[in-house]
Formats: sequence, structure tokens, C-alpha cells
Amino acid sequence: MNAVVQPAVRPAAAVDSARLGRLAVASLHAELALAPKPGLVTPFDSGSHHDMDAGTFLRSLFALRHYFTAVAYLGAAGTDFDALRRCGIAAEIAMLRATAGVNTHRGAVFSLGLLVAAAAACRSRLGHAATGEQVCQEVRRWAAELANAPLDTNSPGQRARARHGVQGVREQAAAGYPLLRDVALPTLRHALASDLPCEAAMCQTLMQLIACVDDLNLLHRGGADGLRWAQRQARTFLEAGGAFAPGWQADLRRIGDGFVARRLSPGGSADLLACSGFLLQQEHA
Repeated sequence: MNAVVQPAVRPAAAVDSARLGRLAVASLHAELALAPKPGLVTPFDSGSHHDMDAGTFLRSLFALRHYFTAVAYLGAAGTDFDALRRCGIAAEIAMLRATAGVNTHRGAVFSLGLLVAAAAACRSRLGHAATGEQVCQEVRRWAAELANAPLDTNSPGQRARARHGVQGVREQAAAGYPLLRDVALPTLRHALASDLPCEAAMCQTLMQLIACVDDLNLLHRGGADGLRWAQRQARTFLEAGGAFAPGWQADLRRIGDGFVARRLSPGGSADLLACSGFLLQQEHA
């Protein structure tokens, strides 16, 4: 990250960039701290993962702490997509160095990084914070570059994407993140407006995402059958009232036991959950 040259920005934009960077890291930490989460790493267990725990994620977050501020600077200055991409590549290298090669936040480096840059670009242009939906749509400015950017065809997610013929995060980004605009943000807003505690609202949003996302992590680990099973579990939980129902934590822990037994982990949905938390927080920061 030290090799990334920072562009000159207005003092107000510099303050905004630092604020957005802190919010991005806080949103990822909130996702890590959330429990229960089916198959995902929490402070209490490693879920379906044998190669990482909460400590691994914290080392990763520490390594990424400057990345989100840096990418916000780039967004505020209106720099081109290639500069964002180089910044993200440097961040991924730092992450892998901190975790001894374990991929903890590659999806967040991409999606949350783009959204942070887009939020900074919106603030620079508008003079104030944009809505989460506006920030998602702002990412479409890089649609052509996203379509032409090289892919790591050997990554587990890209292999699952090609094998099952589903869209990945690049297509979501180019379309302005419809899953965030149409699913995650409305769900999280409704849950919070209904006076659910923040943790319950986040769990409700996570399960809504699992129910409808073609999660590449689930496809990689469980194939199409594993994805469909996970989606059915999430829909059953939501149809029973979700986090609005009494005793929902016990139900979610039971579902989590099934995820662990099948080694399923909805990492793509978890990334989107962190992104939705960031998008809501930046509206008022």
C-alpha cells in the first residue's frame, strides 16, 4: 500500500475519505462480530472453516486499515479505474501476507472497495453524503472497465461461476449492485425501523441474502445441491418470522450446525452484508 501514490484532494474530501475508510473497516468488524451466523467465522467458533478463525480476520483487517481510506481518496479525486484496481491488488497482497495466504477478505477488497470509492466520488460531486442506493448506482460508471478487467480463472469462486453459469461480483458491480439495492438495504432498513436490535437486523439481512443470492462460496463448497439446501434453510427461517420470532437465535444456531456438517459457508452473502452496513452508515457520517 505504501507504493500507491495518493492524488491531491480538497481538505474536506480528505476528511471524508478518512471517515469512509474507518466506516468500511468497522462494517467488516461488525460482520465478523455477528453471531450466530451459519457456517461463517465468529468470535466464538470457526464455522465451516478449518484454516481461519477470528484472529485471522482481525490480522486481515489490520492489514487493510489504510486501503479503504486510500481507495476513498482515489474516488474523491476522480481517478481512473486502473488506479482503483492497482490499489486493490496491493491491498490483497497485504491481506495475504498478514494471513499467511488465507483468503479472508478478497471479496470485500473488491466490492467494499468499489463502494467506498463510489461513496467518496458522490460526496465530492454532491457536496454531501449520498444514499446507499445512489452509491451502488455510482459504481456503474466503471461498468466498461469491469467488463474488460482480467479474471483469476483459477480462483475457487471463478471456477464455480464458470461451472454453474451464474453471475459473480463483477457483474453485480457493473449493474450497480441490484442485490444491495433491492434486497440487503431494504431488509436492513425495515428491520432497524421495526426496532430490532442491530445484531438481529443484521442476521435477518444475512438470511435474506442467503435465501436469494447465487453465493459462489456455497457453490464452490457444496455445488448446486448445497446452494439450494442453504437457500431452503434461509427461506424456512424467514417464513417462520426470522429474527422477529421469539427464540430465533436457537433456530439460527441449529441451521448453523447443518451448514457446518455440510462444510457450507455463505461468504459472498457475508460480504454483501458488510457492504450494506457500510452503505447505511455512510448516509449519516
